[in-house]
Amino acid sequence: MSNTSSRRRGALAETLRIDHLGHRGDGVAFTGSGQAFVARALAGELVEVERDGQRARLLRVVEPSPNRVEAYCPHVGYCGGCATQELAQGPALDWKRDLLVDAFRREGIDAADRIGATIDAHGAGRRRATFHARAGADGKLAIGFAEARSHAIAEIAGCPLFAPGLRGALSAARAVAEALRGKGKPLDLAVTATDSGMDLDVRGLGPLPEALRLKLVLLAERFDLARLSIHGEVVVERRKPVLFVGRATLNPPPGGFLQATAFGEDTLARLVVGAMAKAKRVADLFCGSGAFALRLAEAAETFAADADKPAVAALAQAAKGAQGLKRVTAEARDLFRRPLTSAELARFDAVTFDPPRAGAEAQARALAASKVKRVVAVSCSAATLARDSGILIGGGYRLERVTPVDQFRHSAHIEAVAVFSK
Repeated sequence: MSNTSSRRRGALAETLRIDHLGHRGDGVAFTGSGQAFVARALAGELVEVERDGQRARLLRVVEPSPNRVEAYCPHVGYCGGCATQELAQGPALDWKRDLLVDAFRREGIDAADRIGATIDAHGAGRRRATFHARAGADGKLAIGFAEARSHAIAEIAGCPLFAPGLRGALSAARAVAEALRGKGKPLDLAVTATDSGMDLDVRGLGPLPEALRLKLVLLAERFDLARLSIHGEVVVERRKPVLFVGRATLNPPPGGFLQATAFGEDTLARLVVGAMAKAKRVADLFCGSGAFALRLAEAAETFAADADKPAVAALAQAAKGAQGLKRVTAEARDLFRRPLTSAELARFDAVTFDPPRAGAEAQARALAASKVKRVVAVSCSAATLARDSGILIGGGYRLERVTPVDQFRHSAHIEAVAVFSK
């Protein structure tokens, strides 16, 4: 895509110097009227823009950064999925590390010397995607991702970030959305690439008439879907969706959480297991379907807990069928409302937690009051990881190291693994 955009009639252009990349991937310039945020502009660049309050639309790059590369996707600037496709990969990994450094600094923690280089964990690409389908006023169905900073749908022909297992995912989602459009509701269609085929779960619908269910069964056959479900209720399962997790074979629940890339999961698990290698009794909190627990159980007795009952049930079943694992105890438990207490934590040598973006404040406070010797925090939010780290440090833990892991190429998202000891 070109580095220029056409100017709206009557609009005034101005020239800005970009100071740095913001936490959402926009170029940030300082002006007499405050900060200006310029999508697709890079640090150090001189750019011509069209202002609209704090937001500015890039018209032309006058002096490009040496880190600028040509975007390779035709949907850049339209689709909201990528924020930094024109930033070279090396500097992009450095920027993501800086996001963590800044987040810790805002919590009063100078961790720059303990935050390592970012690991590129894109691997073969994204193995899950959620498409949005909406019917416009003209009745035409739009399906794709959200446009940048909008609820409108950016219709796309495909995504170069997808793993090979998602080949055909958009076509399958479109066909299913077209079949369901008579229900008149916006839909979200989550497609996951498993080792036995694609798993598609549709959200946004109520009960389906039998004739429509039969139509979906035929579509699952046509697109060779392993499973198709509506709000987690299976419509057809042609093959069990399978994921291999260490020694275990996992049948994930419909629409369940999964790390974005297979290599990302392997990388995070390697860091977690490595940090807990000497422990004999461990806990995996916010465990999901057991990406860490099933690997930890190869060497340690493992307790796993999460509020997602289907995920916990899938973990328990996978552990039961695996050979050579230590005992695994899985419990469905809302750790936001009922975190493990310091007394409950006393039986563990090490604990890991991997909460949603909101973080694990209540559980972190309980851990801070405990005597657990090793804590490993995994997070997809730099801000809440820094906050929870501050709680642990306040409870006497020492932050040993933080490893950034990037499985969200060209986005502002960053995963990280932080290791603490007491």
